[in-house]
Amino acid sequence: MSDQVAGLLVGLVAAALFGVAAVAQASAVRRVDERPTQLGAFVGRSVRDPLTMVVVAAYLGGFVLHAVAIWLVPLYLAQALISLSLPVTALASRRVSEQLTTYDWLGVAAVTGGLVLTALGSGDPGDVVTTWTFAVPVVLGVVALVAVALVGREWPGPVLGTLAGLGYAGSALAVRGVGLPLEPAVVLAGLAVPAFGLVSFWLYSLGMHSSAVTGTSAPMIVGQTLVPAAIGVVLLGDGVREGWAPAVAVGLVLATAGAVAVSRSRA
Repeated sequence: MSDQVAGLLVGLVAAALFGVAAVAQASAVRRVDERPTQLGAFVGRSVRDPLTMVVVAAYLGGFVLHAVAIWLVPLYLAQALISLSLPVTALASRRVSEQLTTYDWLGVAAVTGGLVLTALGSGDPGDVVTTWTFAVPVVLGVVALVAVALVGREWPGPVLGTLAGLGYAGSALAVRGVGLPLEPAVVLAGLAVPAFGLVSFWLYSLGMHSSAVTGTSAPMIVGQTLVPAAIGVVLLGDGVREGWAPAVAVGLVLATAGAVAVSRSRA
């Protein structure tokens, strides 16, 4: 089995795990009337809640598979594959009594079609980055996300979903800095991965506490897809198949438009 095929398979399994876990996460956070605006209190309550711990376990499993995909395929494709969690979330959202309209499903179809184009045009991934020039901006990104999160924790679900998506994008980028040998810059990038993940998980939970699952998830998926895609191609050496650059660009735009449409509909 080629690296490309293996990366596609593990990315799809990760997307399925993320999609189901999102709905379970919404169910867990909505069982508490008070919105979890304090990160410390949220963590303390979460570690005592069995359902939330199951959600965390599902996310961790999905993250491991996602990390493997990031190492095997270009970053934009790995992130695009994760975006396929949106149709899974849309289907599973009925478990929390959310019904999607025809317009919503058209948006989900646009996301799926755009991701197929992106997958068809993907080339070889760039190399692992293990420099201070990479690690320091990643850590500064964690600090910036925490600062914005503390200011905007009362914002609407789609906005919080967007912030969570940027955090998950930062986590995915940080993974590209994790490799051997374990130099200080590599360790710093490695520590940024769970830091981004924790804050993003909190923001995502905040958003879904008072907003629709798909309305919060769609902008999150846009954020975690487009930012790494652009950085991966421009700065990290991710390749595109010869002659397929327009198709990849159209695919990313189509996927983004579909996610935005779902977000606006469900907001």
